[in-house]
Amino acid sequence: MTPLRQRMTQDLQLKGYSESTQQLYVSAVRQLCDHFAKPPGRITEEDLRDYFLYGKNVRKWKRSTSTVALCGIKFFYENTIKRPWPTLLFIRPGHEKKLPVVLSRNEVHQLLSNVHLLRYRLCLTTIYSCGLRLSEGTHLKVEDIDGDRGFITIRQSKGNKDRNVPLPQKTLKLLREQWKTHRNNVWMFPSANRGTNMPDASTPLSNSSAQEAFRSALKSSGINKKATVHTLRHSWATHLLEAGINLRLIQIWLGHSSPATTSVYTHLTEKAKTMAVKSINELMADL
Repeated sequence: MTPLRQRMTQDLQLKGYSESTQQLYVSAVRQLCDHFAKPPGRITEEDLRDYFLYGKNVRKWKRSTSTVALCGIKFFYENTIKRPWPTLLFIRPGHEKKLPVVLSRNEVHQLLSNVHLLRYRLCLTTIYSCGLRLSEGTHLKVEDIDGDRGFITIRQSKGNKDRNVPLPQKTLKLLREQWKTHRNNVWMFPSANRGTNMPDASTPLSNSSAQEAFRSALKSSGINKKATVHTLRHSWATHLLEAGINLRLIQIWLGHSSPATTSVYTHLTEKAKTMAVKSINELMADL
């Protein structure tokens, strides 16, 4: 690791960024340097302009890619080597207004039934039934399950925040049955690496293996939607809203800081649309 990369990583740690964000930001600076084949100290402000124009016009970066590149590079130059450049102040990633993909309840059940290995099926079932992010599900610890109160504690997730999410009784029963298959004292879904006994496994299921299990089940189920593991979380929130659960509660359980982030699900509920159309028809019936 070069001194500058180490320094940037330390700066990110001191600022309280998560490990995954540290890796993304450091990678953004590395990609910038690779593009120009020179160290960051020799990159000019004109180079930065060219780089972001290249990303926008040639590579056709998605908004998320452009945002990570901008935030990582801006952090490096403003905090690590103390070189604030005006160009970094007016670059703005393009806006995208896309509704997330959502599976119906039948589609969720159909997909989960096509996950053949038990530990992956129960991990994905937990992700859906508790509205978890992928890493929150794979890294679920035994100590974070409160069966008596019916909650799971998610610790230091996105934004370094803790939160409690409701744990359905059926999911609790499945988790208890799953734990009896390995009796690992730390991880609810321990990694089954070769040469390692499940009770002694020191690492959880990898995110990539859970993603692969999901993709395989999606293909086997014949569901023609561009769904990912995160789609289970979107589907959970939408199904709760359709069931009449308060939007504010859903926001808290999802760990969203702003209600505006959660309100996107109001555009996805078929029941709400049907009721709205029915009300409109009744209001306009005497025209």
